Amino acid sequence: MQLASFEHDGRASYGLVGADGRHLPAPAAFQARFADLKAAIAAGELTALKTAAEAAGVSLTAQQVRLLPVIPNPGKLICVGLNYKTHVAETKRADSEFPSLFLRFNDSLAAHGETVLRPSFSERFDWEGELAFVIGKGGRHIAKENAFEHIAGYACFNDVSVRDWQRHTHQFTPGKNFPGTGPFGPFLATRDEVPDVTALQLQTRLNGQVVQNASVGDLIFDIPTIVAYISRFTPLSPGDVIATGTPGGVGDRREPPLYMKEGDVVEVEITGLGILRNPIGVV
Repeated sequence: MQLASFEHDGRASYGLVGADGRHLPAPAAFQARFADLKAAIAAGELTALKTAAEAAGVSLTAQQVRLLPVIPNPGKLICVGLNYKTHVAETKRADSEFPSLFLRFNDSLAAHGETVLRPSFSERFDWEGELAFVIGKGGRHIAKENAFEHIAGYACFNDVSVRDWQRHTHQFTPGKNFPGTGPFGPFLATRDEVPDVTALQLQTRLNGQVVQNASVGDLIFDIPTIVAYISRFTPLSPGDVIATGTPGGVGDRREPPLYMKEGDVVEVEITGLGILRNPIGVV
């Protein structure tokens, strides 16, 4: 099933995304028990959510909702850097024995369709199309062979980066945490809809031109390795979000460099996970 978080009539809600793109909100009684999508995932009630939303029969058009990030409130938002050979090569960095990780704050997330704002004091505003996954069952010291049992589903992510601030020091944090620079959506496809995640194709487009194109199967550290590694040093909880890294083709490493500017539109499309589309503004 496909799930989304959204606002309707000024209130936060969540529910299913139908085949026609309409949204079926969880009924009020269900939301009284599970306040948000993260809570429904944690309780293992996604099948019950589907049943309740379909039985309620409320169907909202795209114009009646304002999308939110798929999980607006993850307990942890962990990103993997340098996880495609093509990206490692263009950055001219050495291979790493372990995954390179950094964190994002929740207020750095953005929704599908939301304008992503470039800070006016930086011109180096760059895209990074990625696959993200959401933890469905928590755990610590998760074995690789059990990793997929802990995943609720998958979504598109764009790890938009302010490159000069990213490189002020060896720590990525400042350039990765400007408000609303991490588009996440448009929906979460549950794990059963993605039988082979390595077969997914990721493509990023800037104003309709392809700037990144890669198979998720090309990840250096695959999803089981990522889950096992992260869960060794911190417990993973339902609703936690992990972004798996971007392939080669980022604007900062082009000759000449190419950056996003006001009026541009950036899209991240992954097989079966929809198109995450965001206009670019300035603040």
